[in-house]
Amino acid sequence: MIDSKPVFLIGFMGSGKTTWGRKLALKTERTFIDLDDEIVKEAGMPIPEYFSQRGEHAFRTLESRVLKSLPLEEPAVVATGGGTPCYFDNLAWMNKAGKTIYLCMPPKALWSRLMQTDIAARPALGGLTGKALLDDITAKLASRTPYYQQATHIVDQLSMRLDDLISLSK
Repeated sequence: MIDSKPVFLIGFMGSGKTTWGRKLALKTERTFIDLDDEIVKEAGMPIPEYFSQRGEHAFRTLESRVLKSLPLEEPAVVATGGGTPCYFDNLAWMNKAGKTIYLCMPPKALWSRLMQTDIAARPALGGLTGKALLDDITAKLASRTPYYQQATHIVDQLSMRLDDLISLSK
């Protein structure tokens, strides 16, 4: 039996929220929603452009508004942004509206994944690479972990299986 409440995947950028979210939605016959995609539609521009033109506070305000206006009448899996649960009352709102699952990963694993992506497309990383990027990930993760740990469920993303996510989403 699938719960009709939404499942929100939270965690640091690069933790696999979108990838796992698509898989979970497909297997559980839920709608998949990528919060970043919804923000881009609302803003009418890519997130890095919005971030640079309007700044982080305006972005976080827009992010919160879009999150709370998602069409969640049907069962859904929502992949959030890495910072989404850390601003305003977003995490409390998600926990009240549905279930949150924190995809937990250590800094070095996140660094390894992020080094294989387009760093410029991630404004929160400021174009950092190498050791500077690892140091930044470590510091940001340390500040965000107290928020992430308030999730309904915490899973070790490195050993997690799709069946684990399915069980937690019921």
